Amino acid sequence: MAANKFPVEAGHIMLFAHAIGDANPIYHDADAAEKTEPGSVIAPPTFVQASAQFNPDNTMRPKIGQPWFGSGKEATGIKKKEGEDTGSGRGLHAEQHYEYHKNLQPGDVLTSTTKEGKTWEKEGRRSGKLKFRESITEYRDQKGELVVTARSVGVQTERAVAQ
Repeated sequence: MAANKFPVEAGHIMLFAHAIGDANPIYHDADAAEKTEPGSVIAPPTFVQASAQFNPDNTMRPKIGQPWFGSGKEATGIKKKEGEDTGSGRGLHAEQHYEYHKNLQPGDVLTSTTKEGKTWEKEGRRSGKLKFRESITEYRDQKGELVVTARSVGVQTERAVAQ
């Protein structure tokens, strides 16, 4: 889930590029970036995913002062009570695609809208029916111009696969 307003800042771009291990100077060095086709610092292709951290309702974002399930096999903060169902464990993030309509630059302020895309089903080998659901998020800049279209595909299995 993306934020309603997402400010694109040079330091955030640089730290994001560092976090994904991309040392390309176009993400942090204005002098080097000036000599490239875009002519300025731009954001890496997956940068709009960081907008989730600007959304206070994002379930993957920890809430200060509140217990959090976290991620991984052993969740942090909240312990599952005996007999409590905290989810089926059958949902997966299957695909992510980005279509850039123009370069994302420091100083841009993005807004986003998300809509449902296609849905389809397929028979799985071990987990029964697989239900796929597409979500499409459009990111627009402060002028209302479309900058990025992000398409995400999730899959829900009919039953958990025994390990």
